[in-house]
Amino acid sequence: MHALLDVFGEAFGDTETYGKARPGRAWFERLLGSDDFVALVAAAESGTIVGGLAAYVLRKFEQERCEVYIYDLAVAEGQRRRGIATALIDALRGIAGALGAYVIFVQADYGDEPAIALYTKLGVREDVMHFDIDVGATSYDTRVRGT
Repeated sequence: MHALLDVFGEAFGDTETYGKARPGRAWFERLLGSDDFVALVAAAESGTIVGGLAAYVLRKFEQERCEVYIYDLAVAEGQRRRGIATALIDALRGIAGALGAYVIFVQADYGDEPAIALYTKLGVREDVMHFDIDVGATSYDTRVRGT
């Protein structure tokens, strides 16, 4: 997991987020032992981690099914354009199918043309908006009336 976080930090140009306050062994063991998280890595013959993905399994409430969200996917700069990201997604397809997922989805940032090209090759594009909501602020009364 630490090697995967190194790849993410370097690939995304954000070594602080991926390296500053890393979880301990117990956290990783719980995360990797859960049914709701998938981590896949690609390794060179030397054993060096050169790519990987982290995905979350989202269990649905309207039907007994789930969808899988690729949260992070990256390949080390010197290893790109070799099919590693596609192979990681293909491996996730098998896992997602075994879990009963009906879809895998992923976000791409505007301007990230390599990611957009990859995902366009593998799936159907949907243009949506993404909002980050601060968990520390509330703008309304959260009390339930009549209780």
